[in-house]
Amino acid sequence: MQDENNLSEIKIEDQKIIENKELNIWEALIPVLALVGMLAYNIYVYGDDALSGSNQFVLLLGAAVAAIVGFRNKVPYERMLEEVAENIKSTTGALLILLMVGSLAGTWLVSGIIPTMIYYGLQILNPTIFLAACVIICSIISIATGSSWTTSATVGIALVGIGETLGISIGMTAGAVLSGAYFGDKMSPLSDTTNLAPAMAGSELFSHIKYMALTTVPTILVTLIIFIIIGLNIDITGTPQIEDKLSAIKYAFNISPWLFIVPILVIIMIVKKTPPLIALLIGSLLGGITALIAQPDIIIKIAGAESLSLQSAYQGVMNALTVDTAVETPSKELNDLFTSGGMKGMLGTIWLIICAMVFGGVMDAIGALSRITKSLLNLATTTFGLFASTVASCLALNLTASDQYLALVVPGKMFKQAYKDRGLAPENLSRTLEDSGTVTSVLIPWNTCGAYHSKVLFGYAGATAYIPYVFFSILSPFVTLLFAGFSIKIKQLVKK
Repeated sequence: MQDENNLSEIKIEDQKIIENKELNIWEALIPVLALVGMLAYNIYVYGDDALSGSNQFVLLLGAAVAAIVGFRNKVPYERMLEEVAENIKSTTGALLILLMVGSLAGTWLVSGIIPTMIYYGLQILNPTIFLAACVIICSIISIATGSSWTTSATVGIALVGIGETLGISIGMTAGAVLSGAYFGDKMSPLSDTTNLAPAMAGSELFSHIKYMALTTVPTILVTLIIFIIIGLNIDITGTPQIEDKLSAIKYAFNISPWLFIVPILVIIMIVKKTPPLIALLIGSLLGGITALIAQPDIIIKIAGAESLSLQSAYQGVMNALTVDTAVETPSKELNDLFTSGGMKGMLGTIWLIICAMVFGGVMDAIGALSRITKSLLNLATTTFGLFASTVASCLALNLTASDQYLALVVPGKMFKQAYKDRGLAPENLSRTLEDSGTVTSVLIPWNTCGAYHSKVLFGYAGATAYIPYVFFSILSPFVTLLFAGFSIKIKQLVKK
């Protein structure tokens, strides 16, 4: 789902889970409790600005607490450093994708691609069913591309802009976008996590997808119903002012349906299994070329020049790719919307991910991740307890390791034999891993997924307003536990 790169899940599959027999469960929990306490106080002091820098340092302090616990349990400093390096290395693809998304957002703004999406979207999408439409649109795109990250960075940005123009809470719109994106990603055979989960559990890909649909389809249907109810009751303040917004967009940009060619080409490349990093790079460059053709006046203004020349064209496009850019319109609301930070705007999120990986790396090196997961496994005295322990383990890994892949790999390896011993088919484990590990990663602000989507959809790291509205991700673990509790469609191993 992260799309970090197509080989990352293969490498992480072979990763050894470090165990430390000298570490007890209470020692393993000390860094977690310390981190939660420090983060809670930090968020109390800084509010939504906590992830602008202070939370990053708190993550490093959490890593320091974990390191102290490690030293007391004879874990060498070199091992901790090696695991931190491995963790950061595993996010290389994600960090590069973040930079490419920043550049793509910049050129798609100045080329008029995003404004064109908003312009036509305002006329087509009925405000009452807008949130439900966001879920459906993003589901389709994410199934086709196998990527919640790509969906968020393309149509997601446009839909958030449309919702904001209509007066709908940006958190609600982002929640609808991410609900659809994670449903489509989870059900797509092109998704890396959808391939990784059955690989860890020992099930077959399409059998896994078919079995996963039993919990996933009801969850997305409930999610749609919730958004329809919200849409019917929400006060849409922007509807009477749409004509003014449309006029303001046309005043600032040359609007044309031909501009849809670029995002369509990017989506086709992803569907054709072009590596996301390459597809986003090409999309960024195509956006720059389109800007020169469709919006030359904007390029001239961004470059601070008087006419379009080779130098001003280069400077204007390069500024859009790399640094802060803004396009002014007669509408103040749109002026706030039509801004981009380029690659520079992604540096705060990259900083957050690196600090989270430091904490996760030290926790892994001292054996804390393994100890916590094993303790949860020991609590599984019943079939339902086994499912509940898997869910709890995935959530704990998303919180502590801050990485979606590790939230699938570690519990997958630890729980595989336990499911087999109880006569449960591996599809039970692979489905539970996805229902609790894949989709909940976006709910953790310092997880790579949470940090990425908050930056892409809100424009800055630390935006948490969308979390209560990602109903699909919130409901998924409860639905899988509901099925387990009532023994609904629990597949047994077939003895040959």
